[in-house]
Amino acid sequence: MITTSVALLVLLSAAMHAGWNFVVKASADRFLDFTALVLAGGLVAACTLPWLPTPAPASWPWLAATTFIHVGYYLLLMQAYRHADLSIAYPLMRGSAPVMVALAAPLAGDTVTPGLMLGIALVATGIALPVGIGIRRGGVSRTGLGYGFATAAVIALYTMLDGIGARHSGHAVAYTMWLFFLNAGLVLALVIWRRGRVALAHLRHRWLFSMIGSVLTIGSYGIVLWAMTVASIPAVAALRETSVIFAAILGAWLLKERMGRWRIAGAMLVALGAVAIRWI
Repeated sequence: MITTSVALLVLLSAAMHAGWNFVVKASADRFLDFTALVLAGGLVAACTLPWLPTPAPASWPWLAATTFIHVGYYLLLMQAYRHADLSIAYPLMRGSAPVMVALAAPLAGDTVTPGLMLGIALVATGIALPVGIGIRRGGVSRTGLGYGFATAAVIALYTMLDGIGARHSGHAVAYTMWLFFLNAGLVLALVIWRRGRVALAHLRHRWLFSMIGSVLTIGSYGIVLWAMTVASIPAVAALRETSVIFAAILGAWLLKERMGRWRIAGAMLVALGAVAIRWI
């Protein structure tokens, strides 16, 4: 079971996560704008690290591994959004991941209770329902489907690594800031290699957007990592995926993507799953 206060904070994280994904999907140049968010996050992290304790040595192998995996996640995410709508790609990625995390939970020493499994199943079903209808009707390309599932696998992998790493770190905030700082260095090298001076000019032009977006990215993931130190990793991972409700609303409202009765039904199942995770 997860406490009410932790559950509410994870729901806040979910809303923040949907927000920055919406910003990236709506961007004219997703790769550069997403890079801008990551680099701004690295700058914020660099400014805060001198005031934070150093994570415990036991967490550094996990931190090193997840830094590279997060870069792979960024690249896959861009391709998923290139080939599918936000309201399809986002649920596909976020709905598959908590099931994978639940299957790997024993590796972190977590127990998946019947109530938690029910909640995860409801969340995953609610997320997958509109995606499945879209696939059946031919509304999702095979390429988009492939990138969506590949991204989900990477999400599950870094969720487990970061959950374990944050627990070993002794300080979830410090672990989060080091993660964003190290990620920024790798992403900066990647973007310069791929886009050169054009990328640097874009980053200078979009600095305000970048700083605002970095608050959403750091805040969202920082809350999740802290929650994983005081609650079950599968429970937090599944509850965070209620972000699909926020993403569907943003996609329909601002991107004019069709909501439809199946997406509404899916959102209701996700909400029921969140209730099961908290109270069963």
